Amino acid sequence: MPSLMARSLISTARDILRPVLDLVYPTRCGGCGGHGDVLCRPCRQSLIALEGPFVCPVCGMWTGSEAVCGKCISYPRYFERGFYGFSFEGAMREAVHAFKFRGRIDVGRALARMAGAGALSALAGAIDAIMPVPVTEKRLKERGFNQSFIIAEELSRVLGAPVDCETLVKVKQTEDQYTLSKKNRRKNIRGAFSATRRPAGLRLLVVDDLYTTGNTAREACRTLLRARAGTVYFFALARTP
Repeated sequence: MPSLMARSLISTARDILRPVLDLVYPTRCGGCGGHGDVLCRPCRQSLIALEGPFVCPVCGMWTGSEAVCGKCISYPRYFERGFYGFSFEGAMREAVHAFKFRGRIDVGRALARMAGAGALSALAGAIDAIMPVPVTEKRLKERGFNQSFIIAEELSRVLGAPVDCETLVKVKQTEDQYTLSKKNRRKNIRGAFSATRRPAGLRLLVVDDLYTTGNTAREACRTLLRARAGTVYFFALARTP
């Protein structure tokens, strides 16, 4: 992984060259594909934010109140509270796909900045480390990047907390969760993570790109709690309706 200084230099060079690059390769919106911006204004305005007193404070499901939903009462939580950027539909779905599957890291960074400034404002100054959900070396080589790390980098700037990519690691090759049934998703992810050290008493934010059934989030947070983490929160860029 490039050092902080190297990433800073790359980012600065990109900013300097952006006007020239935009002339040769016009920027396309990650939501609709139109020219002009990473996320055009109509697409940004169409995003449905998942915050406020109308969603479950654990899983982010629309409930009409701030009470914990029945599902989260029935299941072990493993994280104190969940924070979610936007509903995974319409332009948001297209933008996440562009980020995750077509390498549009610029789209992912833009979404993370928008979501972080809204959903995570309550955690500013209250987090000791941000931990992206890890991927295996095989998946990292296939995709070229870990989308959760990109999100965590942007949230680090919003929250003023460092990104920790070493404590939480993936030790089991898993199938893509979205290809499996709910029952098989739980089996698939069980035991997939391990903690390389004890984050004793630390306040941690686990970060992923998408929350669907919550199995990945719960397993990652469970691993950290077993390693004696103090408080664990969870953030996802998007949540399925």
